[in-house]
Amino acid sequence: MKKTLFALLLAALSLAAFAQSIPTDMTEGEVRKIDRDAKKITLKHGPIKNLDMPGMTMVFQVRDTALIDKLTVGDKILFSVEQQQGALVVTGAEKRVGK
Repeated sequence: MKKTLFALLLAALSLAAFAQSIPTDMTEGEVRKIDRDAKKITLKHGPIKNLDMPGMTMVFQVRDTALIDKLTVGDKILFSVEQQQGALVVTGAEKRVGK
């Protein structure tokens, strides 16, 4: 019984640590299409909390193509997005390690 409780406690702590490892301003997504010439990226994403937006697939602008040069279609990523001058702009992106 003590071993089971200890295992459950350890699992809960591990889950809490994982949840804290994802920055709150970052959203999980998957790269569906990259258009470097147009500076656009299509992402299938989860809810974007800072924009109060549900998960969906959509096209975002990217101001700096260096941000997407390291990405390929199919990559699982964490990204941040902001509304700038009426457009939704990806301001940061990084590949998810081990996903």
